[in-house]
Amino acid sequence: MTVNTASAKYEGLGKDGKGHVATKSGALDAPYGFNTRFEDDPGTNPEEMIAAAHASCFTMATSFALAKAGHEQGTLDTTCDVTLEKDGDGFTVTKSALKLSANVSGISQSEFEEIAAGAKENCPISKLLNCEITLETTFEG
Repeated sequence: MTVNTASAKYEGLGKDGKGHVATKSGALDAPYGFNTRFEDDPGTNPEEMIAAAHASCFTMATSFALAKAGHEQGTLDTTCDVTLEKDGDGFTVTKSALKLSANVSGISQSEFEEIAAGAKENCPISKLLNCEITLETTFEG
């Protein structure tokens, strides 16, 4: 079992508040708030961090599944778009769209797509999310 830690602080309330989020490892140390979430101010937001977590978790799960299936060489490149929609007085994350571009030698496209679909279903972040999760692949063998 592993436990990872992040912290968030928000000073002020509502739109005027300013937040700061950081991870214990130091990999993330950034401002966040209304302006970084809904406008173009520098900083991050929760959905961007979820997209990064989902893209990296899924890509690693795909890599390990390919290795387990006996494949040794390849490159995987994933982007993830997380959709936040208005829901009554609040908001809901409604979709996480994974887009995987891969170059893996010695594998058919159908086997690759089967392995990627399994990784999408079984990576820990996919299991965590309560929204539609889609996968689009581009494959070069």
